[in-house]
Amino acid sequence: MPAQQQTIALAQYEVTQGQPDLNVEQILGFLKAAKAAGASVLVLPEMCTTGFHWEQNRLLLNDAHKVIDHLCQAARKYQTALTGSFLEKTERGNAANTQYFIDSTGQIVAKYRKVHLFTLFNEQSHVESGSEITTVDTTIGRCGLSVCYDLRFPELFRKCALAGAEIQILPAAFPHPRLEHWQTLNRARAIENQCYFIAVNQCGVETHQGDDQDTHYFGHSMVVDPWGQVLLEAGEDSGLFTLEIDLSDVSKVRNHLTALRDRRPDLY
Repeated sequence: MPAQQQTIALAQYEVTQGQPDLNVEQILGFLKAAKAAGASVLVLPEMCTTGFHWEQNRLLLNDAHKVIDHLCQAARKYQTALTGSFLEKTERGNAANTQYFIDSTGQIVAKYRKVHLFTLFNEQSHVESGSEITTVDTTIGRCGLSVCYDLRFPELFRKCALAGAEIQILPAAFPHPRLEHWQTLNRARAIENQCYFIAVNQCGVETHQGDDQDTHYFGHSMVVDPWGQVLLEAGEDSGLFTLEIDLSDVSKVRNHLTALRDRRPDLY
């Protein structure tokens, strides 16, 4: 059974487009610092080793597994779990936007392929969508996995909560001008499911393939508790942010305000 109190590390940074070696170097620095801070897990943003230039990413597909192998070795070296969204080559040879959860022994204990693809950036033309909702038992508790645009679809998070998720983890690349949406939806997903919500966003600027304008990611990575209180909210700059959470707060809130038990699935 996981210890009730856990230290979590969030790595918010600007992803260098199409340069996995440079991004992995950043991640290794964050992982070392997270270990030094006593963190059980390091949470990374969306597409955290490649960014979103899909023409470039097609060229990186065949070696995508090597990046994950390298990070598995690093997790084992630093005895610190890590999770984030990465480029993955599917069984059909397509690109996928996939969240991995790698435990502190370097084992991949769960994968979640992004279900809701971001049509505003034409992601569905470049990425094979997932078809399964994923929860996983980890050393920090039972976690639900999700990626970025999923945030706007509450049904996914409710299904994770009903599967026992105490913590929801969301790697993201949310840009201006939707900061208020980000802040509001992160709190809403935590409140309605009475869980910890950990959302790690990119920062910096990126040019998306086919777009005329640069995309400005606003950071503001967040941790929200099961009562909806914001425990941590970063600014727009790169950095490593750590805090301690108490898993017992999940059961306390759920027992105090029994919203999950009071649902009417016979009607909806």
